[in-house]
Amino acid sequence: MAALPSPAARPAELAATGPVVRAATTDDLPAVARILEPYVLRTAVTFDETPPSADAWAARFTDLAARGLPFLVAEDAGDVVGYAYATPWRPKAAYRYTVEDSVYLAPGAQGRGVGTLLLSALLDACALVGVRQVVAVVADDPAAAGSIPLHRRLGFEVAGVLRDVGVKHGRSVSTTLLQRTLA
Repeated sequence: MAALPSPAARPAELAATGPVVRAATTDDLPAVARILEPYVLRTAVTFDETPPSADAWAARFTDLAARGLPFLVAEDAGDVVGYAYATPWRPKAAYRYTVEDSVYLAPGAQGRGVGTLLLSALLDACALVGVRQVVAVVADDPAAAGSIPLHRRLGFEVAGVLRDVGVKHGRSVSTTLLQRTLA
């Protein structure tokens, strides 16, 4: 993760070339919260039913930092337009080299390659900290239509489908599990 540019270290000329992926800071958390909120309120892409509070985002950020796991943002023209992070896959110790990825984009960033930039950088950052397996859990929701192709482009393989494991907005939701080996 040390190879990622910090906001202050990013050369100004890069801002004109399009989105730049960098390590998130606590200053980015309000923008991260704004990106996730419509997904929580209007889709089943996330199984969160209420948007995480500022305190919840701060706790998540602190927890991931303490674990040495990456939390990245994509910044374009000074605005955070997407984010990605890795969380432990399961709490038991034997899963310590496996993480689950999360990638979310602001509506205006979709279809512009920002998700590919974020996920690619996240995979690189995960490899740097010793992660061996990355799992993606993709909900069966129209708003997630680009997620499976994104993960497949970056080498993920479908590992299975969990049928009707969630209920959101009054309907059952299945998830597709994808997996990529890093080491």
